[in-house]
Amino acid sequence: MERLLDVKNLTKVFSVGSVVSKLKITAVENGSFYIKPAEVFTLAGESGCGKTTTAKIIMGFEEPTSGEITFKDKPVSGWKHKRNDFIKDVQAAFQNPFETFNPLRPVDEFFFETVYNHRVVRDKKEAVKLINSKLQAVGLSFEGIAGRYPNELSGGQLQRASIARSLLTDPSLLIADEPVSMVDASLRISIVNLFKKLKEDLGLSVLYITHDLATAYYVSDRIAIMFRGNIIEMGPVEEVLNNPKHPYTKLLRKSVPEADPRKRWSKKIKLSDVEYEEYLLEGCKFAGRCPEAANGCKSEVPKDFYVDGVMVRCHKYVRESS
Repeated sequence: MERLLDVKNLTKVFSVGSVVSKLKITAVENGSFYIKPAEVFTLAGESGCGKTTTAKIIMGFEEPTSGEITFKDKPVSGWKHKRNDFIKDVQAAFQNPFETFNPLRPVDEFFFETVYNHRVVRDKKEAVKLINSKLQAVGLSFEGIAGRYPNELSGGQLQRASIARSLLTDPSLLIADEPVSMVDASLRISIVNLFKKLKEDLGLSVLYITHDLATAYYVSDRIAIMFRGNIIEMGPVEEVLNNPKHPYTKLLRKSVPEADPRKRWSKKIKLSDVEYEEYLLEGCKFAGRCPEAANGCKSEVPKDFYVDGVMVRCHKYVRESS
């Protein structure tokens, strides 16, 4: 099996506003990518670019407007009659671990609930053994969480517990949506190292969703950069981030802070002021801010073009090749 997950021409349109003045926002527009077995694939971009919407559609939390998603060579829509099997094989870890666990219940109760609901053990002795093995895989133990409530664990411990819980069903794919954004910087590297370890030791594939290019570069095999619902560049992570082709990827790469007090950020950005306008553009969504925009960029949708093994959706490369 060459492709574990295959997403083709995925589109999701939302209607926003009042009944009288509704606007249609294309949150994801003809997105196509795939994830191989034992691979960390990253969707990266600023907030509101369509990353989480894409993940929700894959997990079945949102219905796509159009497009096709296949998992293990079978359309995801075909898993509806075997929804429990799909959930066992595609697990998720979310941004805020404190929202994953009910603060009024001990953390271990959620682990027992998962193994019993999915019938992966026969009795409590087997359950404890399985839970402990998954907790040890993330640097924790059953003894360390048993009887403890979420507020009795640190953010990093709780996030690792959330990942351990997702491993109880031995999934093939883990969807990790901004899993390090709410933990201390010192803990981020331990969590992304965990993804590497799970890939190497268990053959787990990870769809890593983030706005953090530093961790994306460290953990990813391949990366797709999203902007206003479009995948505008995609390829091996070293090539995309070290040698970006698309003007937006270049801008995103330059925005990564440097540890230099002489280069302090002083500008104020109000992204929401331009967000709707960019989503509603007929051509390239980045044309209004692009330093390399030319005639036609705002009116014509750019095509996918391949440069050195990297897909880039930009008129510039089509013009240069003609």
